[in-house]
Amino acid sequence: MEQKKLKSIIEAILFTLGSAVEIKKLAEVAGVSIKEVNDAAAELEKKYAKEDSGVMLIHLEDSLQLCTKTELYDYLVKVANAPRTYHLSDSVLETLSIVAYKQPVTRLQIEHIRGVSSSHAVDKLLEYNLIQELGRLDAPGRPILFGTTEEFLRVFGVQSLEDLPRLNPEKVERFREQAEYEALSENTENGEGSEDNPIPVGV
Repeated sequence: MEQKKLKSIIEAILFTLGSAVEIKKLAEVAGVSIKEVNDAAAELEKKYAKEDSGVMLIHLEDSLQLCTKTELYDYLVKVANAPRTYHLSDSVLETLSIVAYKQPVTRLQIEHIRGVSSSHAVDKLLEYNLIQELGRLDAPGRPILFGTTEEFLRVFGVQSLEDLPRLNPEKVERFREQAEYEALSENTENGEGSEDNPIPVGV
């Protein structure tokens, strides 16, 4: 397929849906390879990067999305509702940071790290669609596991979790120690051996 045609297909799909679409899905629909989609996307990015374009193409993990350029928001609010704003308190931001760096993580694991109840912060992040439920931990009570969303990447301007700032070694080591403590505490409370039945946590 000619790249010109492929770019038109990608552009039409992204414009119509308005949300992020997996690159793999775009390749399947167009009947081309993932590399061809990525090459066409790179050309579209150059096209939208020009000053006379009002939109831009962004990458979110393994997905693509068409968005309005941020410098044009002031004009948009005159004809539409203002883009959503997030009022994140220190406690909510702290909780979000823990989820981002330790996901998948349970509410109890978050509270072990913060040392206080985090129900309100977790609920607020779910309301803002910055975190989501990823499933349940295979442990007694089957607690819910949380992770970040595409909206999180969009709001903080990163393409993937790999682009998040690296934690300094001391924080990483502290997270690991806390994770080991959480696993030991939860297994002990449930009468389980920590070596035979460890509880998985992400760092």
